Amino acid sequence: MMAFIVTAFYFAGILAAINAVMTVRTSQGAIAWSVSLVSFPFIAVPAYLVFGRSKFEGQMQAFALRKGEIRNVLETYREELKPFEIEPDDAPSWHHAVRQLSEHELVSGNQVELLINGDATFESILQGIAGAEHYVLFQFYMIHDDGLGNRVQKALIAKAQAGVKVIVLYDEVGSKNLSKGYIERFLGAGVEISSFKPNQGFFNRFQLNFRNHRKMVVVDGKVAWLGGLNVGDEYLGLDPEFSPWRDTHIRLEGPSALQVQLTLMSDWYWATREKLELNWKPHVAVAADQRVLVLSTGPVNDRETAGLFFVAALNAAQERIWFSAPYFVPDEAVLKSLQLAAMRGVDVRIITTGKGDSLPVWLAAFYYIKLLHDTGIKFYAYEPGFLHEKVMLVDDQISTVGTHNFDNRSFRLNFEVMAIVNDAGFASQMEAMFLEDFKTSVIIDPKKLEEKSFLWQLAVRLSYLASPVL
Repeated sequence: MMAFIVTAFYFAGILAAINAVMTVRTSQGAIAWSVSLVSFPFIAVPAYLVFGRSKFEGQMQAFALRKGEIRNVLETYREELKPFEIEPDDAPSWHHAVRQLSEHELVSGNQVELLINGDATFESILQGIAGAEHYVLFQFYMIHDDGLGNRVQKALIAKAQAGVKVIVLYDEVGSKNLSKGYIERFLGAGVEISSFKPNQGFFNRFQLNFRNHRKMVVVDGKVAWLGGLNVGDEYLGLDPEFSPWRDTHIRLEGPSALQVQLTLMSDWYWATREKLELNWKPHVAVAADQRVLVLSTGPVNDRETAGLFFVAALNAAQERIWFSAPYFVPDEAVLKSLQLAAMRGVDVRIITTGKGDSLPVWLAAFYYIKLLHDTGIKFYAYEPGFLHEKVMLVDDQISTVGTHNFDNRSFRLNFEVMAIVNDAGFASQMEAMFLEDFKTSVIIDPKKLEEKSFLWQLAVRLSYLASPVL
């Protein structure tokens, strides 16, 4: 019997290795999986069943089952937003490529507010919830049953009891510690709540490596929020280990809120098969007329949408690329775009966290920092606490705020979302925010990294080699 089990595992390892060679999107990942599957099948085969898939299955088929309803929503959405679409001749150079990556267009009529750190973000979100008249759509990767989680829950329950439709969507992995009591309090108050349910369907039961990393709120189809913050006390800087917590969110008022709404509606439909009845009439902001495109990315398409966007944006830069992300583990195309930008004389500055919450991914970043040491790119480590924001500033016009980390998971495995703002005034606010962060960060000297111990160098190298499957 034991001989049969051993033989079966090795045979399964060979078959899985062939599958990895044929389907894994990166050469590094294919090599890492195939070698481990053949060499250590007892460990690697179960791991591959859970973590090896590179494309999310089932979502397109689920939409096709009720394509008439979905098509009607899309047709209404596109028709309503058409008056706000920016003409190609009046759009930035990257727009033609990015609009093909997205189901959205660059639209005018928006007011954009930069929300720095947790207090400002959740004060804005809670005010928005309090003002809801028809519905609140609330989706976060991570929701905790703690002080902030309870404040948010009370606000949502109050609206539900006042007759406002409230839906809550969360990710199983990010919110794995969410208590049963927390969920039952929502259900008892009439709030509709669901997890993302990536493993729906018989063939998707091991589809656990795909995470919905989005953090979005929509109120009445008029106002939306998205960015790096989750719902938990640590995001307010209340966790001593990671305090102060540095993060950024964004508030969108105007037609772009419908772009966030379409993304959230699609996620809710996948999880529940319920088509939400929502407002698709654009609300035009009065106080500003800023241009925004919301880019949602995920592992459902053959194109690697997130990576292609960053390549397009980096290649379009003429003067500056400043970005901030806790993890810096770029793929080959993005790496080359950064190198070429620096060689063109673009001012490239990258802020990462000085304190990592994921040791392997944090260590892997140092491999790339050393690799780029002679390009003129400046790397900064945020010193006061944990830096979690995911923002970018290109030249004096283009800004992004969203949920994308600079790593393989965000580029290929996670469902992510970002707002791309084409506005000089907002870019100046982003510049001021970056300058403050530079003041509280230290420049990483690649030469000093060479002085680290052999064990540290080995850990960095191993983390880099493992990064495609992290």
